[in-house]
Amino acid sequence: MSFTVAIDGPAASGKGTISRALAARFGMRHLDTGLLYRAVGARVDAGEEAIAAARTLTPEDLARDDLRGPAAASAASRVAVIPEVRAALLDFQRSFARAPEGAVLDGRDICTVICPDAEVKLYVTAAPEIRAERRYAELVARGMDVTREGVLKDVLARDARDMGRADAPLVAAPDATVLDTSEMGIEEAVAAAVDLVARARGG
Repeated sequence: MSFTVAIDGPAASGKGTISRALAARFGMRHLDTGLLYRAVGARVDAGEEAIAAARTLTPEDLARDDLRGPAAASAASRVAVIPEVRAALLDFQRSFARAPEGAVLDGRDICTVICPDAEVKLYVTAAPEIRAERRYAELVARGMDVTREGVLKDVLARDARDMGRADAPLVAAPDATVLDTSEMGIEEAVAAAVDLVARARGG
């Protein structure tokens, strides 16, 4: 019997870390759906047409080393506003969500569009300034040359694009549990999410 955990939230809210922790804790598969859009965006930046890139995405595309940088993130946000791109990636995500061992998916429209019938729906968020500081620390740790001001500007721009797009905007599903991680450490946030999933699974 498949069991799906759907997690949405803005950039650097902690949803990726929480998703990976849940997958490991409960033995489920994990999909960072943002990687799909980052991979499409990277191919577009290399000169391809967005819809064609989405329709021909391969596992090798998702294994690229450059998908975690700010350029790929910005490109992902740009291609994600294209309805045909989202449609091209829809079936892949829904098929993944019903893996027999269970699945955890995180992204921007998982609860609202991709998996509206998920057994657990979680919306992970935090104040923009806190999310920007987290992302800044992450990028600096990777040796990237960024500024706090630039990272905050990028986070706010991505929020505006993700929440303002006409097709599948980022929004908390009415039946999702909202987890604000602004004042939480990662252990506390993960523990809250684990408790939610455990209760939904019956202990």
